[in-house]
Amino acid sequence: MSTIEGPIEDPVDDLSVTAPKTWATGVPAVAHALEYSLSQTSVRRTALTLLNINQAKGFDCPGCAWPEPAAGERHRNEYCENGAKHINDEATSRRVTAGFFRAHSVADLGRRSDYWLNQQGRLTEPMVKRPGADHYEPIGWDAALDLVARELRALDFPDEALFYTSGRLNNEAAFLLQLFARAYGTNNLPDCSNMCHESSGSALQETLGIGKGSVSLDDIHHADLVFVVGQNPGTNHPRMLTALEETKRNGGKVVAVNTLPEAGLIRFKHPQKARGVIGRGTPIADRFLQIRAGGDLALFQALNRLLLEAEDAAPGTVLDHDFVRAHTTGFADFAGHVRTTSWDDVRAATGLAREEIEEVHRLVLASRSVIVCWAMGLTQHKHGVPTIREVVNFLMLRGNLGRRGAGVCPVRGHSNVQGDRTMGVWERMPREFLDALGREFGFAPPTRHGLDSVDGIRAMRDGTATVFLGVAGNFVRASPDSDVTEAAMRRCRLTAHISTKLNRSHTVCGDTALILPTLGRSDRDVQVTGVQFYTVEDSMSEVHASRGKLPPASPHLLSEVAIIARLARRTLGADPAVPWQEFEADYGTIRDRIARVVPGFEDFNARVAAPGGFRLPNPVNRRVFRTPSGKAVFTRNAFTMPHVPTGHLLLQTLRSHDQWNTVPYAPNDRYRGIHHARRVVLVNPADLDALGLADRAPVDLVSVWHDGVERRAEGFVAVSYPTARGSAAAYYPETNVLVPLDSVADISNTPTSKGVLVRLVPAGVPRSPADRPGSR
Repeated sequence: MSTIEGPIEDPVDDLSVTAPKTWATGVPAVAHALEYSLSQTSVRRTALTLLNINQAKGFDCPGCAWPEPAAGERHRNEYCENGAKHINDEATSRRVTAGFFRAHSVADLGRRSDYWLNQQGRLTEPMVKRPGADHYEPIGWDAALDLVARELRALDFPDEALFYTSGRLNNEAAFLLQLFARAYGTNNLPDCSNMCHESSGSALQETLGIGKGSVSLDDIHHADLVFVVGQNPGTNHPRMLTALEETKRNGGKVVAVNTLPEAGLIRFKHPQKARGVIGRGTPIADRFLQIRAGGDLALFQALNRLLLEAEDAAPGTVLDHDFVRAHTTGFADFAGHVRTTSWDDVRAATGLAREEIEEVHRLVLASRSVIVCWAMGLTQHKHGVPTIREVVNFLMLRGNLGRRGAGVCPVRGHSNVQGDRTMGVWERMPREFLDALGREFGFAPPTRHGLDSVDGIRAMRDGTATVFLGVAGNFVRASPDSDVTEAAMRRCRLTAHISTKLNRSHTVCGDTALILPTLGRSDRDVQVTGVQFYTVEDSMSEVHASRGKLPPASPHLLSEVAIIARLARRTLGADPAVPWQEFEADYGTIRDRIARVVPGFEDFNARVAAPGGFRLPNPVNRRVFRTPSGKAVFTRNAFTMPHVPTGHLLLQTLRSHDQWNTVPYAPNDRYRGIHHARRVVLVNPADLDALGLADRAPVDLVSVWHDGVERRAEGFVAVSYPTARGSAAAYYPETNVLVPLDSVADISNTPTSKGVLVRLVPAGVPRSPADRPGSR
């Protein structure tokens, strides 16, 4: 295999700013996707990936979890710009070998940027950093897995180990990971969902009895009204714009609710349609509510008050009384509370005029079927769970559950994050699942709740967790309070990461550290029984097969299934009730066991063989609610909003357009007009004036939290930008250092990355005595 030659340098900040775009995608998106793809690998490999990604007989995009159309309705190019970049970033011809690690110490790698680390290429063989060593060195697979097994067996208690995973993992490997952890004796299964959509799961489980969305792609297409709240489809899941274009062409309306104007929600140019190439494209949002950060709870309470008042004015014509009476509980308490909503409070929380909200209310009254889609703009606030409960209240008032074109739609941002949870990767799986797992494999799974991601960091910090196994992902850079997280990881006896590419987490080592390289989505997976496929579940509960097509990046790579199965056998010993070797040899045998443990997966192997797979049943769509009362629950949510003192702003962390999760592909954000720099903070021009700062002023960002520690992100440039007043925005992971570990959403324990109270300090102003990295 040929490799891409030439030095890879860290980008040097050379900020230039242009006007934000007023449309997304079109020919430039195609050009950027191809340009990045061809910078990573050959024309032939690029063609193989792009012709197979998201196809019924191909492989699932390792990017977002947006669903594909039915198997017979997919375009030959069923991918977006970021999906194309993401898959060819994985399919790169660049390789990280033992020679690379001899040339670069761990300290040297720790000084490199996320961009530089990722650009080095695919990992090719297991590596170990031994206690006191400065470099990683090669280690054989048997020795590496024996090392992890010895450390696990040496722990005094199973709960001293953490088994973390991201949404890149497939269903079969996720099922084995949770089986391994529970057979070992712990429910410590933190995952990336803890840091993003945990608030969605908490709110939906309480109100509807299931922690997932209820809509399908067909529902999006045929909704009368779609709310897109706290999310940016143009960057984070661009194929959603195709679905919203279909909504508009079918006569539906779209309301965008965000702190920033987003190009894709202004106008969309479909790159596979003539109107998107030579025409002006399709306007998407019929209304844009530019809301203050954290104001969404107040917005939906105001809409709910307006619906109740409209019913008062025209009894029997607004609310769905049959639905409320037959399928819900708690209505009277909810209604009495929401009627007290103060318009002054709503104005203060949202920054919106009453007339703007009333215009949207009129759209709601004119719509029989309504969907609310949301992402981290709702979930990553202290009051994220109450906000989503209020969204459910809003939908229930007019019966917008369990019918075509209506429902709840949390938009997951990572390929199989929903599937991981379905497979049991959760520290608080219900007793029914644990009992079924125990019956199938002949052991008693632990029932005490395990640690999520935030509590896992606390445990490592406090020395009560000392072994960290990360399966996919980049835990250090995905987590809050970067200095505290890194110090916690360094306290571990062992850190081991199952990864495809180099990332920052590999440079933050326990006493002993391992890098265990694995196959990617695009790699062909051959085991002793032949070529294997695995499965994923998308954001709308569709389960389908994924088959890699490319030769593996190295003959030394193992699949995630193989690594977990071999490690489990070494740690737990041979047990005929859990046939780890059989699981590694034939993934179909794993699916047979899943079918007997996980509801909805009956006859798994036969059903997933159908082109496009199958959709899991959702009881909400039958108007069955698995809550204690057997009904959907109206909730009473106390009004709350972030308090921002004079001289401060509420910061949200976000992605640039040239970024996937924690990894930037380039130092650009072209839809927002930011070029050649990432250390920028976007601030409303009126807020800059009030703070006495000029456009392009060099600043440090200092977060303010009640522990008295000032967390600081240095070397930023303040850029005048049309954000909501009082709300600022900057890119993660550079600003994760500002998110206090203890600043979390109520109930869900999700870091409050969209609600960070900050001061902008002119660059060069000395730190205060309390401003110490990692201080507690």
